[in-house]
Amino acid sequence: MKLDYKNSTVHFNVEGEGEPLLLLHGFLENKEMWEELIPQFSKKNKVVTIDLLGHGKTSSIGYIHSMEDMAEAVYAVLKHLKIKTVKTIGHSMGGYVALALADLYPKLISDLCLMNSTFESDSKERQDLRLRAVKMAKTSYEQLVRTSIAGLFAPESKEKFKSKYNDALKVALKTTVQGYIAAQKGMAIRPNRLDVLNCINGKKHIIIGKKDALVNEEELSKSIINTSIELIELSEGHMSHIENKSELSYFLKHYIEK
Repeated sequence: MKLDYKNSTVHFNVEGEGEPLLLLHGFLENKEMWEELIPQFSKKNKVVTIDLLGHGKTSSIGYIHSMEDMAEAVYAVLKHLKIKTVKTIGHSMGGYVALALADLYPKLISDLCLMNSTFESDSKERQDLRLRAVKMAKTSYEQLVRTSIAGLFAPESKEKFKSKYNDALKVALKTTVQGYIAAQKGMAIRPNRLDVLNCINGKKHIIIGKKDALVNEEELSKSIINTSIELIELSEGHMSHIENKSELSYFLKHYIEK
């Protein structure tokens, strides 16, 4: 399915009937990352997956896609589908977009699971890394993407899940340079949204991997003391839907059904 949006066309899928469930993919991914989980989820839920701006079949609308820009595109799809409240799972950048969506439309997200994601803003060091990557994207794009994808998996996972690793790389390489740059710049300027996460009335979970180099467990744990946010730790890296598929599937099934 597709929806005209500004100077782009947002592509999305809807499967199943029941309580709405929104799944948002991460950076250099697309809505197909959820394909192995959808059959389980769509038995009792209306599952909505969306290609975010500059990813998958959805083209870019500029050279900076703030998380708010991406969230507004998601909201346009939900409005088109007449969805007023939705449980949401966001992987990595998809978590940032979900938090921006909750910030813009406080009553929209009933429950939120940040999967290999965080409410924290980028550190200065992380912002600098993103800006260096933006410069590299203009001259050494393929090598940059290959390095980016390699960093998402725990070291042993690249061989253990070689086929899935190669599939993820193929999807990432299809992302345009403009889409890459716009997302990196958008992620670099996102604010800390702990307060936004705390204000969600329903369940609030953060899933992290012990070997994930992108999400700091220690900092997250300190930040959520005395909150109702629950931290779930899995054994591997940033790509829990591949590296910890069975454990993740079990947890998300209960997250959705409760």
